Amino acid sequence: MKGHPITWLPEELAWIEARKDMPRADLHRAFVAFWQRPEITKAAISGLCKRKGWLTGRTGCFPKGNISHNKGKNHCPPGSEKGWFKPGQMAGRASALYRPIGTTRVADGYLQRKINDHALPASRRWRGVHLLNWEAINGPLPEGHCLKCLDGNKLNTDPANWIAIPRALLPRLTGRFGRDYDAAPDDLKPIILAITQLEHAARIRKQDARS
Repeated sequence: MKGHPITWLPEELAWIEARKDMPRADLHRAFVAFWQRPEITKAAISGLCKRKGWLTGRTGCFPKGNISHNKGKNHCPPGSEKGWFKPGQMAGRASALYRPIGTTRVADGYLQRKINDHALPASRRWRGVHLLNWEAINGPLPEGHCLKCLDGNKLNTDPANWIAIPRALLPRLTGRFGRDYDAAPDDLKPIILAITQLEHAARIRKQDARS
C-alpha cells in the first residue's frame, strides 16, 4: 500500500523467510493466496526481502558448466541453406572489389602487394613491396625500426634504396625541423641523414647516462 507502512505479522515474516529462495513473482503470488492479503504488492515483498537480506542466491549469471537450453538446435528454417554462402564464395560488391593475392597497388605513396585474403583488418592483407624486397635480403626488420627511402622516391622498391632506421628519426627528417629530407637535393640527402643519426645517437647516450 503506497504511502502507508505495512504491518507484518511475525508468522508472515517467518513464512516469507522460509521461502526466500523463490522467485519474487512466485513468492508474491503464494503469499497473497496463503495469507489472503491482496493489498500486498510484489514490490512490497521484494523490498522487505532486500531490507532483511533475504536473497534468492541467484546472480543472474549462468553457472559454470551450464548447458544452453537451445544447444544443438537448428534455428534456421528448413530449406534456408539453399541461400547460404558457400565457403570461399563471394558475390555482389565483394566479388567486384576482390583482388587476387599478388596484386599490387599504390597506397599513401608506397607500392603495396597483396599477401593474403583473410587477415583482419583488411589493411593487413597488403604489405609494402619495398619492405618485402628488403627483408628478402636482410631478414626481418628490427623491432622499433622502419625503412627510409634514400632517394626520396617511395615507388623505388630496390632494396639498395632503403635503409633501416629507428622510428624516432622520422620526425627529424621531415619538414618539421626544417630539413625535409625527401625534398632536399640529392647531394645533401646523405649529409642530412648522417647528422640526424648522430643527433639520435647522442640523445640515446645522454638518456643512458641519466638512467
